[in-house]
Amino acid sequence: MKNTDELAEAQQLEPFDIGDFRMEDAAGIVDLFRSVYGEHYPIRLFYDPAAITTANREGTYYSICARTPGGKLVGVGHLHLSAQCKSLYEGGAALIRHEYRNSGINKQMLDFTIHEFIPRYPHIEAVFGEAVCNHPYMQKSLLVSDFVETAIEVALMPAEAYTQEKSATGRVATLNMSRCFGQKQHRIFLPSVYEEELRKIYKRIDDSREIMLSSGKTTPGTVTLADLTIFDFARVARISVTHIGEEFHNRLSVLEVEALAKNTLVFQVWLNMTDPSIGAAVEMLRDQGYFFGGPMPRWFDGDGLLMQKLLCSPEFEGIVLFSDVAKELLEFIKQDWQRATRRDR
Repeated sequence: MKNTDELAEAQQLEPFDIGDFRMEDAAGIVDLFRSVYGEHYPIRLFYDPAAITTANREGTYYSICARTPGGKLVGVGHLHLSAQCKSLYEGGAALIRHEYRNSGINKQMLDFTIHEFIPRYPHIEAVFGEAVCNHPYMQKSLLVSDFVETAIEVALMPAEAYTQEKSATGRVATLNMSRCFGQKQHRIFLPSVYEEELRKIYKRIDDSREIMLSSGKTTPGTVTLADLTIFDFARVARISVTHIGEEFHNRLSVLEVEALAKNTLVFQVWLNMTDPSIGAAVEMLRDQGYFFGGPMPRWFDGDGLLMQKLLCSPEFEGIVLFSDVAKELLEFIKQDWQRATRRDR
């Protein structure tokens, strides 16, 4: 229940409407990001009005805007492409002006996105969110909107991203939550070492897929197809593996060396779960100090599996989770990290 001061403040706020992006919203989006993050938000697009406008026009980003009758932007959320699959959008980069944070604006933006915006864009077949774990608010909102917890990216965001609001003292984890809006029939393979945990997660995902066990072997003569993306500010390296070949270990080593040269602290390997050889890749990664992250529905069009390795403290005690499901997932990840850490010594 809101206290008297909160109610008085809410009564003084201007009303607002939720709608699609307009060109005049771009400057307001930049202002919002500066008010929350200063100059430290890692996605530099949000400091460039022209780039924001272009991204909305091209469909790489969609800005969902909350504005007053006079056009003042008081909140914004985004859908954007970040995975290889162009039917999977990431929901996030949502900001609300401080004085509006008890007004229900976040829920209204999310409801507009799900019930009004996405139905007008049938190419958006699935959405996921990386809910930050320095507070539970976005996690709660996504759960109410039928998103399912699938993975945790440990130590993903640097504390510097939260300097302006002083809401984190160390690196911040994210809870990945997914919802499918269109059915995609496909076959996925589970590495045997994580079969029990993965089946538990997949029982809660509302989508069509055939689930089989990986053979645990690579095919002789096959080539690994993998790309490296470095997020410099966050010091995160993301290795996206679309095909697991016979020389997977060598290819991984080359990409890790390249990432280390750029001061990477967090290594992420995203494996294509439609590849029958995923079991072999997981065993190789476990031997190299990687631990479980969780599945990502539709990441490669078919599903992806996150494995991760840290060269920094994971600070598990600082991870704030809302649901029992997420807490159980974190406990499994923590145990697997401990196994990986012992192997590294």
